[in-house]
Amino acid sequence: MLQQTTVKTVAPYYARFLQRWPTVERLAAASLDEVLRAWAGLGYYARARNLHACAKAVVARHGGRFPHRIDELHALPGIGDYTAAAVRAIAFDLPAVPVDGNVERVVARLFAVEEEVPAAKLRIRAFAGSLLPPHRAGDFAQALMDLGATLCSPKRPACALCPWNEACLAYARGEQEALPRKAPKREGKLRRGAAFVVLRADDRLLLRRRPGKGLLASMMEVPGSAWAPDFDQAAALRAAPRFKGKLEWHRRAGVVRHVFTHFPLELAVYLAQVPRSTPAPKGARWVKLAALADEALPNVMRKVIGHALEERDD
Repeated sequence: MLQQTTVKTVAPYYARFLQRWPTVERLAAASLDEVLRAWAGLGYYARARNLHACAKAVVARHGGRFPHRIDELHALPGIGDYTAAAVRAIAFDLPAVPVDGNVERVVARLFAVEEEVPAAKLRIRAFAGSLLPPHRAGDFAQALMDLGATLCSPKRPACALCPWNEACLAYARGEQEALPRKAPKREGKLRRGAAFVVLRADDRLLLRRRPGKGLLASMMEVPGSAWAPDFDQAAALRAAPRFKGKLEWHRRAGVVRHVFTHFPLELAVYLAQVPRSTPAPKGARWVKLAALADEALPNVMRKVIGHALEERDD
């Protein structure tokens, strides 16, 4: 949960998650839909899918006990170099140095790594490994992370308080705020699309599930078009869901904007209302407005629904 997300945001999700699934066996027995619902609002939903798949694999392959060997950890869904090292060090107190963004910054400054990140990642990982003490690997890993999160901050690091300031090459050169050097980010091209909010007379909303692979996989959404840089808004209604009889679609003023990791998105939002007896199209279902909080809706879809319904009486 803490990957790409702050402690303040994660804390209530973490508490609810552990209360609902206190063991890996309980998590493995849950449905993916339950897990995605509990995760809704945290973003980066591949983490939830991987966590669920990982729990199933730990139960199936290891009898519900996490392995401690690096190769066995790497073989689990969603576990890469960082997570494998973190589990090995913190859970088992075995030799490993997990290198997250905070550790990367500390090490890049300590050894004055001039090469840009991400190209320098392997070199930084090797330097981090050279710091590993012979005992208390878990304490060292967490201390190193905390050093980066508190004192060795991205801007205005508190070098005077740092226990390593005398050994830090960047500090000696006065370059601590310049390191680590980062390659310029390539901003993704703006994508556009249309979202169709269908409200039934009994206060139910039409939802469907996204495909099991790709962005926001297996999450719920309102029907919509593909998201593309060359989307033609004039032809938007071609992607609208079909019902018996002609629907009157109302385009909401403005657009819903959302930024994903690799691209920004703008969605035109259309609203239509249908009679109480209207059946859902194939692959979709009606959901009570009062129950939307329990659905695995990503934030962009909650924005869309809010935008569509905020002025529905006008």
